[in-house]
Amino acid sequence: MIPRSLSTRLSLYGLVGVGAAAVHALALLVLGGLMPLWLANPLAFLAASLASYLGHSRFTFQPETGGQRFARRWLILQYVVNLTVSGVLPLALPGWLPSGADVAVLVFTPTVLNALIWSKAARFSLQRRQGERVIPLRHADDLGLSQAANTAILALAQAGQLDGTSLLVNGPAAAEGAEAWRSLTEHRPTLQLCLHLCLTEGPSSAVPELIPDLVNRQGHLHRSFGSWLLLSLLPRRHPERVRVVAQLRREIDAQIKQFQALGGHGSIALDGHQHIHLVPVVLEAVLDRAHSAGITWVRSTDEPLPTGLPLRCWWQACRDAGLLKWLILQLLSWRARAHLQRCGLSTNAGFAGVLFTGHMAGAPLLAAWRELSSLGAKAQHTAPLLLAHPGAPLDQNLADAGFTVSQAFAASPWRQREWRALATLTPLPDQSSG
Repeated sequence: MIPRSLSTRLSLYGLVGVGAAAVHALALLVLGGLMPLWLANPLAFLAASLASYLGHSRFTFQPETGGQRFARRWLILQYVVNLTVSGVLPLALPGWLPSGADVAVLVFTPTVLNALIWSKAARFSLQRRQGERVIPLRHADDLGLSQAANTAILALAQAGQLDGTSLLVNGPAAAEGAEAWRSLTEHRPTLQLCLHLCLTEGPSSAVPELIPDLVNRQGHLHRSFGSWLLLSLLPRRHPERVRVVAQLRREIDAQIKQFQALGGHGSIALDGHQHIHLVPVVLEAVLDRAHSAGITWVRSTDEPLPTGLPLRCWWQACRDAGLLKWLILQLLSWRARAHLQRCGLSTNAGFAGVLFTGHMAGAPLLAAWRELSSLGAKAQHTAPLLLAHPGAPLDQNLADAGFTVSQAFAASPWRQREWRALATLTPLPDQSSG
């Protein structure tokens, strides 16, 4: 229960609203003398929105927020909604409304929408503050891609800073990585090894002649993520889809056998290189053999937007197409969820690692850790998963082994930054709010 009466809440809401209106008027008065009114008014409204954002979080909904600011997403939502309503509503009002009624609609519609937005923001803050805390699982992809990746991943696991990794069975250093990981599990049996399904680069696991549409002349897998996604849009009985899916099944079966040969005994946890396993046509092929192959867990990328990040980080996410990747994979994870449930497969309760792919260090890593630790446990789900790609300095050309796409990524100094960041990441969730 929130110890604040409705009358007190309404009074504070009104006082903050009056204060925001005063800020709007003052800003409009000042800016109106410096620029055209069409530009001054949105800027003045932004100042008013900021005032209500701060006022409602610190005073009106203080029991829910603890006096902390709302997440900035609520300010952006309030601003966009109000500008849209202010622009569209006058055009949408029916002509038969009396003059007093149309004024009331124009005034009170934004007020009601704002009340709903700030109330939702307050509930969001309360859930973050009072929700059950969990410790996210720390996971590294690309074991087997190179000796550099193996070195970092094995060192982190040895130090107790990793809970699992994903094995790239067609990687140049897969055998060495798998053998070293098996040695670690003798002392830490809870360490998880996942099959990192790869369909976009590297040598095929199936005989190349049996999968001609999936490989190039060198026998290297070459269909891109976008190509697999476009294939999923074709009708199920389209000749190209039927032909390629048959070859896809052969390659998946071959990678499963290779994973088992490298020590992946028992049930299989599966994810995908470049998250290829979530592409509909690939996911369907995986689920079709889940029972026979012993697949019991498939990774989802249902990633909540973190709070408390500097604006420069959001600019980086937009510039590096992280936000676009996040949106695509959110949709694919949402689609996959029902299929996984229907097949009785488990998945992770939350995820972080797409929005800032390749840059999981510093503020993005800490914000993701806080966000995942606040999600709480879910029935029939494993703990939230925090993903990174740590690596030592790369001393080989991965393109020679068919990993052209991963070459620049693996050679980036960010691999060492992620290694250092994971090495110092506390195993206890940060309880501070962002």
